[in-house]
Amino acid sequence: MFRRVLIANRGEIACRIAATLREMGIQPVAVYSEADRGALHVRSMDEAVPIGAADPRASYLDAGAIVAAAKHCGADAIHPGYGFLAENAAFAAAVEAAGLAFVGPTPEQVRALGDKRAARALAVKAGVPVVPGVERDDPAALIEAARTIGFPVLVKAALGGGGKGMQVVADPAGLAEAIASAGRVAEAAFGDRAIYLEKRLERARHVEVQVLGDGHGAAIHLFERECSLQRRHQKVIEESPSPTVNEALRERLTFAAVALAQAARYRGAGTVEFLLAPDGGFYFLEMNTRLQVEHPVTEMVTGLDLVRLQLEVAATGKLPLGQGAVTRRGHALEARIYAEDAARNFLPQAGTVVRARWPHRPLVRVDAGVESGDSVPVHYDPILAKIIAHGENRPRALGRLAAALDDTVLHGVVSNLPFLRALARAREVERGAFDTEWIEREFLAGFAAVASAPVPELALAAAAIAALAPDARPAGDGGEASGRASSAFETLGHWRLPGLG
Repeated sequence: MFRRVLIANRGEIACRIAATLREMGIQPVAVYSEADRGALHVRSMDEAVPIGAADPRASYLDAGAIVAAAKHCGADAIHPGYGFLAENAAFAAAVEAAGLAFVGPTPEQVRALGDKRAARALAVKAGVPVVPGVERDDPAALIEAARTIGFPVLVKAALGGGGKGMQVVADPAGLAEAIASAGRVAEAAFGDRAIYLEKRLERARHVEVQVLGDGHGAAIHLFERECSLQRRHQKVIEESPSPTVNEALRERLTFAAVALAQAARYRGAGTVEFLLAPDGGFYFLEMNTRLQVEHPVTEMVTGLDLVRLQLEVAATGKLPLGQGAVTRRGHALEARIYAEDAARNFLPQAGTVVRARWPHRPLVRVDAGVESGDSVPVHYDPILAKIIAHGENRPRALGRLAAALDDTVLHGVVSNLPFLRALARAREVERGAFDTEWIEREFLAGFAAVASAPVPELALAAAAIAALAPDARPAGDGGEASGRASSAFETLGHWRLPGLG
């Protein structure tokens, strides 16, 4: 097993990977940009190496600097996490060329499966159903070919993920501009203008299967995840198992995912994503060649550590367990907490987390990337933390998640907590009756109306007091016994108004 592993990432995922490394007796090493010099992932590592650049955004994308940092600190391997260079074939090749282990698939697999067109071709060869689509290099030919699959269509970048560049086109009139626009976004995000078209499935659900392969043709699955609660193709709340997948469908989905992993001779942990049509048919969407943001829900229901499994495959070239050893217990859901203002069209936010209080409840897990006093820079994805809840069934797990969100406190930076709290208690979410477009089609308008309502002055005053007195506790909560203030008013000093308190 590796002795020292460099984590080529930041924030909550870097902290989460480091936790498993320490449990395995492996020394974690961080890298950081100048903007992240005091970040939690830097403070929590045994060693941290600067990879500063003039543009902080470029630091974690500098493959040469990251490989040099790994060599400098004597690392045996590099774990890419997700985002940044996690699905960059050139980076994976550079890591291996330097004599280091890349904790993930081979460069060839990253390249082949990262190109959605090549992945679709492999899926067809493996007998996995795919969404009807067309590929052409010439935009004019692409427009003409689109008529064969019918409108509406999705214009998608051939490389990358996260919905970047994806556009829905309802009729031929808007297709030319959508193709040009998607190409520009794809080139900026992934360095390649290549795009393709897919038939848009109405009222579809997004279900994905976690797979693990040894790189030699053997593969297993770790069941499915439901990821249909999305906004602009970005997942918001994920869960396992899917509330809409029965055992017969589960067997077909997992069989197809494993067949694709075997056909690719896939190495490490990966995710095969499907669209599930209202009639029960399912279609291959893409394969993500990395750890997913939502991997904790799989860990909660299977009791397996996906990062540990990644490391064991990378170190040995063997699967550490067989399919028969993978079992599922109960239900788990995850909510992603972002620094974004849901009342202002989810505008990304930056600033200082004056106070962060994460929930402490049985069967609740928190993967956090910030603590009180930490800065949230403008340069990176604004994810702050993930809250994951487990229960013996879906209602218990969902109720536990809603309560954990209520317990969470974030002062100093605007977050999507109000949006998540409302979403977790929505009737359709409780019933599992939603699809990938339900949030934007039905939920957002009602939430926006509530969120934009005038805030009473008394509520603003209470919020100001809470921010000024982060350690205040109400009477009867042990404040007197501990010597701490028993009310917010007693902590305000000369700010206290006469006659109050």
